[in-house]
Amino acid sequence: MYAGAAVAVGLFSVASPAGVAWLRCLGAAAVLLAWRRPPRSAWTGRTFLLAGAFGVVTAGMNVLFYEAIARLPLGTAVALEFAGPVVVAAFGSRTRRDVFALLLVAAGVVAIADVRLEGSLLGVLFALGAAAAWAGYILLGKRVAVGGNGIDGLAVGFAVGTVVLSPLALGTGAVWSSPRLLLGIGVGVLSTVVPYALDQVVLRKAGQARFALLLALLPVTAGLIGFLWLRQVPALPEALGTLAVVAGVALRSPGKRDDSAPL
Repeated sequence: MYAGAAVAVGLFSVASPAGVAWLRCLGAAAVLLAWRRPPRSAWTGRTFLLAGAFGVVTAGMNVLFYEAIARLPLGTAVALEFAGPVVVAAFGSRTRRDVFALLLVAAGVVAIADVRLEGSLLGVLFALGAAAAWAGYILLGKRVAVGGNGIDGLAVGFAVGTVVLSPLALGTGAVWSSPRLLLGIGVGVLSTVVPYALDQVVLRKAGQARFALLLALLPVTAGLIGFLWLRQVPALPEALGTLAVVAGVALRSPGKRDDSAPL
């Protein structure tokens, strides 16, 4: 996911952020359709409508986030976007222990993200829109994982998302006549196919609230990668934030397991 984000930022010089997000959706759809070859039943009825809604919401989330990081510091955008999973986790909190765990995670993410009050109001609005879409991704993703066709639903969803958001292709500009088109496909594989397919595996086993809280491990993972690969030593607030996130995820009560769904 983070390798894909790094590649995406590099494409902003030749395509609009929304255009790069659309390329990400296109690349993911192409790879997933070639891999899964969803059966005809996946393209009809309620299953198709659920997968299509999931795909459009997820693609929209990516568009909004890319527009946000084009206007805000990355840490600020990440912290604002995480409001979506926090809200989902809050509604799933049933005990004081859960509430305390949620507060630990929220404080830890803010510390890791190094929030700064910079950037435009429009960027803030894009980030908050991405937060709302991320909450929708969790809620719809759970239904696709349990009641839909799992990863086949991902393939159908991203195909629908690519078509619905196709006007954004106008912002892809010179990418089509450049080898950077392959980078756009690579973003789709790294940032979408791999992590979202893994999300489907986790969502069919974990409740929505617990999954939302587990998403707080994303900035922790980014920090670990930076430390191990790039020798980026975290500052004290980032280190304390990492400990707070890990502690919060560990404290959260397991909750009720959901029935499995085939992938």
